[in-house]
Amino acid sequence: MPLKKILTANIEKQEEQKVSLLGLPESTLECILERLSPAEVCVMSEVCTYLRDRCRGDNLWKKHFKQTWGKVISDSAYREWQWHLAKRKRQDLFNEGILNGSLGSFQGVWPSLCLGSFLENSGQLSSSIVDDSIMALYMSIHSGKFWFPAQVFKNGGSILCDALLSYNYRTNTFTARHRHGGWQMISENVTWDRLRAPPIEICCPHFLHISDCLDDLKPGDHIEIQWRSCKEVAYNWWYAVIGHLESCDKHENQCRCQYSDILIVDFNNYPSNSLFRRTMLNRKVHGEQSNIRGGGFYGGIRKLQNEEEITRWKKLRRTHNLEPIG
Repeated sequence: MPLKKILTANIEKQEEQKVSLLGLPESTLECILERLSPAEVCVMSEVCTYLRDRCRGDNLWKKHFKQTWGKVISDSAYREWQWHLAKRKRQDLFNEGILNGSLGSFQGVWPSLCLGSFLENSGQLSSSIVDDSIMALYMSIHSGKFWFPAQVFKNGGSILCDALLSYNYRTNTFTARHRHGGWQMISENVTWDRLRAPPIEICCPHFLHISDCLDDLKPGDHIEIQWRSCKEVAYNWWYAVIGHLESCDKHENQCRCQYSDILIVDFNNYPSNSLFRRTMLNRKVHGEQSNIRGGGFYGGIRKLQNEEEITRWKKLRRTHNLEPIG
């Protein structure tokens, strides 16, 4: 057989054996899509109707969402997103005018009222099923249009404050605004390592966290504690360690500090002569307590159970001589 015919026959055989992307088993196609980046999935969704539906599925985007935003987005942020969708659908249903700009939800009661989240342009939402997808939420966050609630480490990592965050994909950083006191800017170019999803849900930063660990706290335990300079401002969270009573010799087998009504809280990032280095609280009081020495008010306490959380506080905070600012 002539060489040309042999080559032609081989080419035709290879053509017959080719399998198109759409001809792959669903499990294989799913495996391929999972290995694509979010940007590549979006490109793939424009190929045809079949791939559009597959590339916009929640099962696929849940994995991308968790991988990208999982450490900064909480369930409360997702509920805020659902609130915006519900409001838009209600406006569509009753033919109400769409409010562009700062369309947001509010939490708390006056005067302790704070913004829960907002969309810069609610007109981008429509009543189509796509807006209910995880993909739509992902893209709204990535584009910076959806301002979501999270927490920001400030003052060299010595305190945590509640804020609203907007992502800047050009710089891979965030812009943060206070969730109270209007629209006061915290800072721009906030890096990922300064953010976290709120580990507990409090309706408004002005509200007291009800402690559930006071009876169990003992020397050496790491905690986060609410503090504010006056009752008119919101709480921030401070990192501290439970200390020993002055009368305790700190002997492990003889220490009885855990059974005392007096709770010693040490803020070791402050110098030893600072009024804020150490405070005494009554563990039987579950409400707000004043700081007699340094002023201000202490709120709820959250015990840190996770070594990763403790390590992060230690890594971010730095020794400074500043007194707390409300």
